[in-house]
Amino acid sequence: MKLRDLVFTNALVVALALALVNYYFQSSFYHLVFTFIITLITCFLVFYYLIERYVYSKIKLIYKLIHNLKLGKDLKDALGEYVSDDPINDVEHEVKEWARVKKIEIDTLKQQEKFRREFMGNISHEIKTPLFAVQGYLEALQDEGMEDEELAKRFLAKAAKNIERLSLLITDLDAITKLETGEININYKRFDIVALIKETIEHMELKASAQSIQLVLKDKYNTPTWVYADRDKIHQVLVNLIDNSIKYGKPNGTTSIKVFELHDQILTEVTDDGSGIEEKYLPRLFERFFRTDVSRSRQIGGSGLGLSIVKHILEAHEQTITVRSTEGVGTTFAFTLAKAKSLLKY
Repeated sequence: MKLRDLVFTNALVVALALALVNYYFQSSFYHLVFTFIITLITCFLVFYYLIERYVYSKIKLIYKLIHNLKLGKDLKDALGEYVSDDPINDVEHEVKEWARVKKIEIDTLKQQEKFRREFMGNISHEIKTPLFAVQGYLEALQDEGMEDEELAKRFLAKAAKNIERLSLLITDLDAITKLETGEININYKRFDIVALIKETIEHMELKASAQSIQLVLKDKYNTPTWVYADRDKIHQVLVNLIDNSIKYGKPNGTTSIKVFELHDQILTEVTDDGSGIEEKYLPRLFERFFRTDVSRSRQIGGSGLGLSIVKHILEAHEQTITVRSTEGVGTTFAFTLAKAKSLLKY
């Protein structure tokens, strides 16, 4: 409702009320009409002045401030020239929208705070566990282990393994921090993704064999499949995904890799036939340190950052990674890469 309509409605109500009161006492239709007209005009002018002077102008000021701040203007420039035709209703709409956005921001901040607490707890645990283990082995060596050469070697080997675990954690944390801040450059070049997959399988075969898991490149690829990406980073993506499938695969199981050619992209899938993942965990699977089975994951080892690093590498390439899983059947990770164009264009 615009200002004039609002003022006229209020003036009309007051004028009609006063006219009826006057008619009640005077019992004259002439006095009724005269009182109604005079009161209507007077009330309209008085109400219009008061509302315009003390209410409506303030609403317009508030509206201009809200509207221009939403456009991203500085506070000193927020009181610009723009004024809505109906600021009263628009202020109501703007305030409701502001409240909705702030509610979303508050919920997001609460969720981020929850993730921050989980992250700090996880990183504290991941760092303390190998440190305390190393400390324990060294103290044991100082106390009595040095006299027994075989025991000393065993303790030193375990200490070295925990130092390696700590080193891996720090390396992965450094990598993910640089990826998130954009400090790591993506060195694009044209390469054959099938050749890289075969190379990665050879690299991971020994680890897979130790878990009785077979690595298979599905179908026969007789011709190169060219993509345009950072070869070293995509090698890391493949290593992390295959390593994840080995850790959570079943004994005597299989991890298969397939490549599909899309319109302007190449899709690569890494599929295992392990225990699968509950659907409720899938949205959080790429979070740092997120584990579906904490006790089993920590027994298996790893930094807990592998999938998060994979996601950040692919996002840095402006590509995507997805996951689908069925409990008791297995899990498939699929990521895209840009298809390489003619060699002459590079």
